Amino acid sequence: MDLYNSLGVQAGISIFSHIFFIGLSFYALQALRLENVFKKGRTFQIQLIYILLSIAIGSSVSNFILDISNWSKQLPYIFN
Repeated sequence: MDLYNSLGVQAGISIFSHIFFIGLSFYALQALRLENVFKKGRTFQIQLIYILLSIAIGSSVSNFILDISNWSKQLPYIFN
């Protein structure tokens, strides 16, 4: 496989992983009742917190999964 093709595939997997885990964390955050923490009538701020928290959590989980994947590919080099 060509180097540029390999880098392109890795970039595509990373983008897909980030979007998937951001969506998954947004879905999971819907179970929380953040409305009780905020003042009444602050709908935009509540929605913004949901979005920002889902981006932060989803990106962190995605980076963790991608790092574990990359590190597991490098493990055979220990035994050379």
